[in-house]
Amino acid sequence: MIRFTILKESARSRARAGILETPHGIVETPALVPVATQGAIKALTIDRVYDAKTEILIANTYHLHLRPGEKTIGKAGGLHHFMNWQKPLMTDSGGFQVFSLGFGEDHGVGKVLAKKRKKIISTGDQPKKLTITEDGVAFRSSLDGREVFLGPKESIDIQESLGADIMFSFDECTSPLADRAYVKKSLERTHRWIKASLRARRSRAALYGIVQGSHFKDLRQKSAAFANSLDFDGFGIGGDLGTGKDVTKSILSWTVPILDKRKPRHLLGIGKLDDLALIIKGGADTFDCIVPTRYARHGIAFTSKGKLNMAQRKFLSDTAPLDPKCRCTVCATHKRNYISHLYRAGEISALSLLTFHNLFYYHTVIESIRQKIKNGKL
Repeated sequence: MIRFTILKESARSRARAGILETPHGIVETPALVPVATQGAIKALTIDRVYDAKTEILIANTYHLHLRPGEKTIGKAGGLHHFMNWQKPLMTDSGGFQVFSLGFGEDHGVGKVLAKKRKKIISTGDQPKKLTITEDGVAFRSSLDGREVFLGPKESIDIQESLGADIMFSFDECTSPLADRAYVKKSLERTHRWIKASLRARRSRAALYGIVQGSHFKDLRQKSAAFANSLDFDGFGIGGDLGTGKDVTKSILSWTVPILDKRKPRHLLGIGKLDDLALIIKGGADTFDCIVPTRYARHGIAFTSKGKLNMAQRKFLSDTAPLDPKCRCTVCATHKRNYISHLYRAGEISALSLLTFHNLFYYHTVIESIRQKIKNGKL
């Protein structure tokens, strides 16, 4: 199980600094949880993930179920041993894949819309590549075409076989293009699913209840109250987050005050660099995001002066480190010109260098925010 201790609460916002204790060590919060989809951070070996100051990872239940399978991982002693990660570990429930492989893929949208669009998903609509039922979701494997069914029991069984410290209840992450009627119906189903997830738990791993409700205030508050009424160890705030920062801020303001303040809150699938202060001030203790690693694989380095695109020719004559203020080993030993050359030449090492730097940089920014909370400045 886990224990969460609040060290400092902000008098200016809902931000707080704390300690999340798990069977595999502690996490200082607020904290970024990098996404190890298939039991790995792409382009990095596990020892480099440690060196980047990472304290906790989140792996993907659906994808690990497809390959190599939870039985294989279980026989290896669980996911910690399988991937040689001895720090805390989360697993998602597969609920995000209900969206990302469903309506998200159908309409080419993510959790946050860049601009307002017409609501085109109504009650009764189904995604093209999966089927949502009252009992769970039937996926079609992209590996071999077989049907893969996930419901609350199946999700919890898989997560327990993986052996993470923190699991998430099974839910449907709704699309930002879903209308109110669809979201309301989905929320009723998700509430049955998260309750069934709690009943299905057999291990001592912590289980977080998911709050859904899209950008509808009354539905978010209803969902927060429902999750809070059950015996969860913490909470995940999921689903689509509207059309930008203002809506995300509102969703947190509707949701967080209803949740038991003694329990940790995790914001699912968000964490751009300019979102960090907003979501931490909104009350998120932990949050997972693919931005630092995915952007690195596209040649982008995050720095104190903004994003740098290493694909640009101008960096071939730049002998400065990625960020002169950064203390990571990449900035200490490599110059922009060489990293740009590696990236433009298609060398794999460029992705490794950029991924390491971005993770280290993110963790450093969050350390600074955490210290500001402790000092009463945020």
